[in-house]
Amino acid sequence: MVNVTDGYGSSILGYPRIGPHRELKRALESYWHGSLSREELLEVGRDIQEQQFSELAATGLTQVPGNTFSFYDHVLDNALMFGAVPKRFQPHQDAMDPLDFYFLMARGRPDLPPLELVRYINTNYHYRQPELDAETDFSLHPEALLDEFDRAKAHDIELRPVMLGPLSLLLLSKAGQVPGEAQFDTLTLLDKLLPVYEELFEILAKRGATCVQLDEPAFTSERTEAELAAFERAYQRLSKAPLRPRMLVTGQYGDFGPALAILAASNVEAIGLDLASHRIRPEELAEVPGIRRKRLYAGVISGRNVWRADRYVTLEYLNELAKVCPDLVVSTGSTLLHVPYDLLVEYDIEGNVADRLAFAKQKVGEVVSLAKALTEGPSDKWRKRPTVVHFKQKHAVRQRVYAITPDMREREPYEQRRIAQQAKLNLPSVPATTLGSFPQTDRIRQARYELGEGRLSYDEYRKRIEAEIEATIRLQEDIGLDVLVHGEHERNDMIQYFAELLDGFATTHFGWVQVYGSRCVRPPIIYGDVSRPAPMSVEWITYAQSLTDRPVKGMVTGPVTMIARSFVRQDQPLHETADQVALAIRDEVVDLERAGIAIIQVDEPAIREMLPLRDVGRAEYLRWAVGAFRLATSGVQPETQIHTHIGYSGRAEVVGAIEQLDADVTAIVATRSIEWVLKALKEDCASGHGLSHGVGPGVYESRSARIPDIDELDELLTAAAEAVTPERLWANPDGGLKTRHGWQLEPSLRNLVAAARRIRRRIPTAE
Repeated sequence: MVNVTDGYGSSILGYPRIGPHRELKRALESYWHGSLSREELLEVGRDIQEQQFSELAATGLTQVPGNTFSFYDHVLDNALMFGAVPKRFQPHQDAMDPLDFYFLMARGRPDLPPLELVRYINTNYHYRQPELDAETDFSLHPEALLDEFDRAKAHDIELRPVMLGPLSLLLLSKAGQVPGEAQFDTLTLLDKLLPVYEELFEILAKRGATCVQLDEPAFTSERTEAELAAFERAYQRLSKAPLRPRMLVTGQYGDFGPALAILAASNVEAIGLDLASHRIRPEELAEVPGIRRKRLYAGVISGRNVWRADRYVTLEYLNELAKVCPDLVVSTGSTLLHVPYDLLVEYDIEGNVADRLAFAKQKVGEVVSLAKALTEGPSDKWRKRPTVVHFKQKHAVRQRVYAITPDMREREPYEQRRIAQQAKLNLPSVPATTLGSFPQTDRIRQARYELGEGRLSYDEYRKRIEAEIEATIRLQEDIGLDVLVHGEHERNDMIQYFAELLDGFATTHFGWVQVYGSRCVRPPIIYGDVSRPAPMSVEWITYAQSLTDRPVKGMVTGPVTMIARSFVRQDQPLHETADQVALAIRDEVVDLERAGIAIIQVDEPAIREMLPLRDVGRAEYLRWAVGAFRLATSGVQPETQIHTHIGYSGRAEVVGAIEQLDADVTAIVATRSIEWVLKALKEDCASGHGLSHGVGPGVYESRSARIPDIDELDELLTAAAEAVTPERLWANPDGGLKTRHGWQLEPSLRNLVAAARRIRRRIPTAE
């Protein structure tokens, strides 16, 4: 570690790992399809690692993080490093190659579902959730970590190994439960886990590691007294381990809260704070006992947005922090996993926008530059570039937002709407449908690429899309679905597609960010006031509806999800940006209705995702988030049925917010936690505080290759019908089907339709 007398240090907490050109994505998919060997895949991984630690060392960073690479997911990597293999996978462990066993846990197979895919803290990244029970034992398997550490050392680069802290590893895991017994508390495994961390520390110390990074993002959320006591006990013990490197414990993604004082009172040498997400005042920090003795990793550069920091304001803040914590390291507030690699490869972002952006490489430069300026003072080079971010404003958009009235967020009472919609749609009980996307063929991807390159006319492109839409409609009719979708073949992504058609958004060509495994997206950038120049989906939806007598859903992404999965301007409150986007979506919804579309789905999976991690601000966030959705959807007539698609949360305030959205039908992402969802729905309905409108709890995981059988779906739908009554129940998967192959999709949907028809025949009230 750097000596403060040599100047202030600089570091980052993690880096993107998919490869600058998505090398890992292509290698993974080739390996899974059988066209790449195991050794070739491992070589791609080694190349990405070595390129990363060599480039980071060359930037001037005084400390380089290691063990941030993953072939699929770092949480799964940590679980396996500490030997946490669920019982249902253990019989296969010795019989399989370790890499294939790893992918079995991550991806599953038809007879063995993968670990559940869960959102990581409050980010757009998703991880495979470890499964723990009372009999879980831990053991150390650090081969991958040590291999990278040794390879870097051979290049005279000392890495700071990064891993999940023990508390977050336990709290982010899924607790196994024995029927009839109380819910298992994963923290009861802490005393089993801590000795394995101590074992790893000893190995690293003997290997020459001087510092190890333990990430505890679970403690930027609200935690119970018992959880905080376990945190204190763990770090009191680990910090007194007889042989270990120095310890850096980080609180990424928000306010470290009470955990900060606990760490300051321990023998932990360094603490990392996400000061980009929660800027603590220096005088407030000074009041924490013991903080002056710690090395502070001041995370002033955001790892989650793409706007450059105001250099002078940030430098002034760092100077004040240094008075409290003289041993200061300039850092990022979180890993840079959540931003694209390099701004310089983008060639057509507007210059006045591009000048104010920083992707991962540029953020590393910001960290190094600030550390140098903190030591030596700002250089002349600083004065050559603007520091204030100016955002594009449109008078007409702002006037329209100011003119919003409360009645624009209101529809007729639900019961009145329900009667009007049933008279118009005449749907059976427990209607079967999907939630939007169907698999995209290579031919369609090629057509989209050629259109963008100017090598294909729009007329020819339209013909190809229409052919795919027709094939999708005919398939759904044959399967027997009651409400159809057009398949979204024209869309590259549920966010980017609309961002490319809205004013105020910028999109990238190479700004890929990993979501999970090999799945990557290009988050757009909101740089100005948002408006809709022209209809965005009407052409494709109305064409699909012209092919069938069954209702076809219009599919639109909701305003909260549009901003949650974009890099958002920072010069105005989020609720103002959300209302701007909501007005644009409102125009689209009204145009779809005018074109004859009777069912319109406005997807809001991110309503839950943006919920503040701590109690402060949650009520206000839900107020404006619900308001934005209602603004987007309340411009239609009572007989037009509004659907939405959300992620489930057991929080009472979120369940209440779902009801307040006032959608006619809410599809809920549940995956293999559906039993919990059904239980919560039943309890909420019994208490009078649940969902009173239509509900479609996802009865199978859309991201899994596993094909659910009819009996399984029948059982889940029967339980759902008991929870919410058949009259309000819909049958659907838990998400879009874009990532599935036809051989997986068709039998799954046929089984879904068969199960829904069983319910109609068997339950008298469903007739």
